[in-house]
Amino acid sequence: MKILDGKATGAKVKDEVKERASALKNAGIEPALAVILVGSDKASQTYVAAKQKACEASGIRSVMHKLPQTTSQNELLALINVLNLDDSIDGILVQLPLPAHIDTTSILEAIWPQKDVDGFHAENVGKLVSGLDGFVPCTPLGIMRILKEYGIDVAGLNAVVIGRSNIVGKPMASLLLNASATVTITHSKTRNLKQICSTADLIVAAIGRPNFVTADMVKEGAIVIDVGINRLDDGRLVGDVDFETVAPKSSFITPVPGGVGPMTIAMLLSNTIRSAQNRAKNLGIVKE
Repeated sequence: MKILDGKATGAKVKDEVKERASALKNAGIEPALAVILVGSDKASQTYVAAKQKACEASGIRSVMHKLPQTTSQNELLALINVLNLDDSIDGILVQLPLPAHIDTTSILEAIWPQKDVDGFHAENVGKLVSGLDGFVPCTPLGIMRILKEYGIDVAGLNAVVIGRSNIVGKPMASLLLNASATVTITHSKTRNLKQICSTADLIVAAIGRPNFVTADMVKEGAIVIDVGINRLDDGRLVGDVDFETVAPKSSFITPVPGGVGPMTIAMLLSNTIRSAQNRAKNLGIVKE
């Protein structure tokens, strides 16, 4: 069994981002990410603070917009429009979840696809499904980077994705399919889930249930990617995979914490730099 170290891989990505940001600044382009936080959800505040810190450390300008819980949908749309039109902003991120009175889909669709560094806009989703070049959601993109870092070629592998969310499950399945894996998507209504998982060469668990994947669901030598982050009553953080029993059967496995989690912010920075490079190309400042 070998640990897939997302912390080390994420640090490598951040170093690459910092180098690219420096080159862009020398060419007259300052990469910038605008983050919008509506309300005072504590978890969201923590995530946003981590993103701000990562931006600053990587040479990306962080533009923070903290809005009250009472912000209307039209007010939020107006701000997004301003940021869309601001040529100095490369990426726009709206921290989820939004308050109940705001329609999340309408907000995400309002962000211009070329600034949608979260990869949630329907145009970018369509490009991903079609195998075209666009922005990809950060968590599944980070998983593909970890696999690449450890020399794992998914072509021909029987891959099972547990979970069908728009943020992880569906884009993860598309990325694996684009990389020539044979992909099965499973979810809460799937029959014979244990049997399906037990045939998988690669399992990606993104269901949001602590220790859901157990040893009897995993075949010897499988690659196991744990996307879950769950806090137990005793305060411990665990994933969707029962690490202690599954790890001995795995050829590769991601830990929680320190696996997939650090890659999400790292790939957000990478997407932002990519957008800034596109801006530089459009201005004729750089060719590549």
